Amino acid sequence: MPYTHSLPTSASFNGKGLRGYTFGPLTQEDLEIYYVEVQKGHDVFMVSREITRTYYILSGSGYFTIEGDKYEVSTGMLVEVPPRVEYSYSGNMNILALSRPRWFQDNDTFTKWNPDVVGYDSAFPMDNRSLLTRISQAQFRGKSPVNAFLRLNQRLWNHLPSRLTSLTPIRSYGDLLHTLARRQGNRAQAFATLFLRNRPELELIRRLLLRVAYGDTLGLTVLGCSAGAEVYSIAWTIRSARPDIKLALHGIDIAEEAVAFAKRGEYPLGDSQLTGTQVFEAMTPGEMEEMFDRHGDVMTVKPWIKEGIQWHVGDVGEPEVLNALGPQDMVVANNFLCHMEVSDAELCLRNIARLVGPHGYLFVSGIDLDVRTKVANELGWEPLQELLEEIHDGDPYLRQYWPGRYAGLEPLNKRRKDWRTRYAATFQLYPKSIAQPAADKSESSNTRELSERVAVFPSMDRVSNK
Repeated sequence: MPYTHSLPTSASFNGKGLRGYTFGPLTQEDLEIYYVEVQKGHDVFMVSREITRTYYILSGSGYFTIEGDKYEVSTGMLVEVPPRVEYSYSGNMNILALSRPRWFQDNDTFTKWNPDVVGYDSAFPMDNRSLLTRISQAQFRGKSPVNAFLRLNQRLWNHLPSRLTSLTPIRSYGDLLHTLARRQGNRAQAFATLFLRNRPELELIRRLLLRVAYGDTLGLTVLGCSAGAEVYSIAWTIRSARPDIKLALHGIDIAEEAVAFAKRGEYPLGDSQLTGTQVFEAMTPGEMEEMFDRHGDVMTVKPWIKEGIQWHVGDVGEPEVLNALGPQDMVVANNFLCHMEVSDAELCLRNIARLVGPHGYLFVSGIDLDVRTKVANELGWEPLQELLEEIHDGDPYLRQYWPGRYAGLEPLNKRRKDWRTRYAATFQLYPKSIAQPAADKSESSNTRELSERVAVFPSMDRVSNK
């Protein structure tokens, strides 16, 4: 049995004003210990049903607001909050937190937002979950029967031939399973990634480069860049196909440790401790040789690929983070919106759209398809049809997660009237003055070849004809 415990390399939970790490698992089943880095504070006030929480201030200062009273805290102070007491905390500090018993579903009731973190003071939305959602999140003796049910069905589903899963009754059952999975509520940030993860998407980016004039600048931002594999895959694709282009490439992620890892550009040949995946599994030996220099068991991205990439730590749900970058010709927002609650994902996607310059392109996969379709239709995005089916099926991870996991990607269904918008992962964003709702466009408009569209990147207007 272990006698010492180290912090995990990645955060166990992130909030708008803090980041937390969980020690363990501990042999004491009734105890949980966290290390919390507080930049602003806890974003909500809450009341615990059964858990007593004890906080020791390791460094920094701030204050706890408990039952309406403010208590200043600093290094070396201890705060104990019993059950059934409303509280929150604010400041800039590092905290060691103990929970007894361990946290469990439905223990905490959120009462109102913390204005020090979110910028406004209002009541937290009431619990208006549907009956299906309540059932899917129910627990028995600390465990979820629905989770066990989904795991069993996923194993069975993975052994069914495609000719059966495509049948309407079986597909409808899969849709029901995925609805349950999405309503589980156990969503968490994940760093799992790999190089060249979706080759058809990279091919579409390469084709779009045909529109860029010789020597022009292309502004491109990858949001939720994680450990950097997607950023470097895109940089390699663009610089290999068009070395004349001046690439202004940004990578942004909310996790500081992920951005630091990505910036180094060094990846072990085995499982990465940060990502938990073998990041080279989709690459050929020739591609690895072209992209990396090898030093023992560590592969380092070649300097000509890394050159000029700017890395940022930030929450892309915050408008000021994206405002600092200015309009971009291409924005890639893959595989992180699915880890948010539906309402948060929709707000974040609308915020992301503001980063795309007029006539620019937005790549967005790994998201609840209902959310993406709704926002695309309401904002009048033009879904690109070129390589639509190939890109939809191009990510092996997303497809294998369906239907039993919330991040799974439903199989393409051409029987849906809206399939060309629903399953498109790339959109062109026009100025609002000329945009039309995508749902109202005719089939002939939707199937126009990409090469027949007229589009001018905003950054090209500024730097062309040098």
